[in-house]
Amino acid sequence: MAELERRTTAAAPATQQHTQADIDSLPGLFGRLGNDVMTLVDTKLSLIKVELKEEAAVYARNGAMIAIGGVLAAIGFALFNVAVAFSISTLFTFDRQPLNYAMGFVLTSLLYLVLGGVLVVVFKNRLAAHNPVPQRTVEEIRKDKQWLKNEM
Repeated sequence: MAELERRTTAAAPATQQHTQADIDSLPGLFGRLGNDVMTLVDTKLSLIKVELKEEAAVYARNGAMIAIGGVLAAIGFALFNVAVAFSISTLFTFDRQPLNYAMGFVLTSLLYLVLGGVLVVVFKNRLAAHNPVPQRTVEEIRKDKQWLKNEM
């Protein structure tokens, strides 16, 4: 783009006087302008592709962390919960032992549900706060639009 601006800036003083050579080369200038615009569009499309790939990587990484958090919460709930529940059940002194176990399991399941839920919510909020709009591309397109308006 800088090369295109340099060429048009250098050519601007020469176009002040309309000579026969300038008129004869006008189709050539339009042809070059068309080629340069196509090159610019191709470059912008490539930039969009790169930025979209970066955005996809962010979503994949955070999505994987949410899944890992969910799996960890489930494993913790299923396995470690049993041991903790039996330990907590020793704190109760109900006449019936199964009631002691039930209270131990209820308290530990609540603990793991809260921990897993917090992990999922934290990464969900990070993902929701992430702006997926390719800002660099949008800014470049705005600049190019303004430049084309000024040149035409």
